[in-house]
Amino acid sequence: WDKDQLRVYFDTRNGMLGADYSTKFSPWLAHGCLSPRYVARECRRYEGARVANKSTYWVVFEMLWRDFFKFFAQKQGNNIFFLDGTLGRDAVLSGHPNARRWGMNKRTLAAWTEGRTGYPLVDANMRELAATGFQSNRGRQNVCSFLALDTNTDWRYGADHFETELLDYDPYSNWGNWCAGAGMTGGRLNRFNIVKQSKDYDQDGEYVRHWCPELKDVPTELVHEPWKMSNEQQTQFGCRLGVDYPNPIIEPFSPKHRGGGGRGGGRGGGRGGKKGGGRGGNNKNPNRSRGQRQDMKSLDKGSYNFK
Repeated sequence: WDKDQLRVYFDTRNGMLGADYSTKFSPWLAHGCLSPRYVARECRRYEGARVANKSTYWVVFEMLWRDFFKFFAQKQGNNIFFLDGTLGRDAVLSGHPNARRWGMNKRTLAAWTEGRTGYPLVDANMRELAATGFQSNRGRQNVCSFLALDTNTDWRYGADHFETELLDYDPYSNWGNWCAGAGMTGGRLNRFNIVKQSKDYDQDGEYVRHWCPELKDVPTELVHEPWKMSNEQQTQFGCRLGVDYPNPIIEPFSPKHRGGGGRGGGRGGGRGGKKGGGRGGNNKNPNRSRGQRQDMKSLDKGSYNFK
């Protein structure tokens, strides 16, 4: 109500830096200090007093998504804590496309938890989590994809770390989302192209420089892929790989271009062949979050009713 941010929430919600790109309701919801029904009522009141649009709907939609994982956990029970998730061992053994051979390398896990993977977007998000107990929705999807799908680390170690660190932890949202992010619910597997996501949602590198000060003098064209710096550039920009900032713990991904989308990028990466990321990739939207290059492709505005 005070800053009138609700009217532009859909455009800003994929931000990572600053206070106003998202609601920041999650800790209060997780601890029972704020009722999702009250949030929905206030959104309806705002729609009557000011504007009803995709943004006002989307806040309520995300409350419903939160409730979905409550019911999902109630239905699936302890399966959300198992390595093969709700997909189940039989489906994995029978060759389900999401099946994979999980591992656990202590050095890889430590690099991920401490923000030393050599991938700036992952490192920035993990350092933010350690310092604040918070991480954006965009960040959570990327670090989950990186740990589970890029390094093939047992995804439960990631979920357990989030359980320890998050101020807004609740078991159903945390474990349900990690199980889904690892592909162990059997649905679509969203493997994120970390570099593309970094360039799309932190275009100028402001976020990664904030949490990875070693990169503060690295130019924007290299800040998301510092491993591309020559020895001369490392000296010039005061960032020596393997000394000031880590080398990548896994080989950087080189997408096989199929219409410009790479390996997907989940809900945020898109598969659009046009420069800038599919539908609306180049349109000028002044409400985007800081550094966000493109708009999200997602569902149309829906409707909701509650009692």
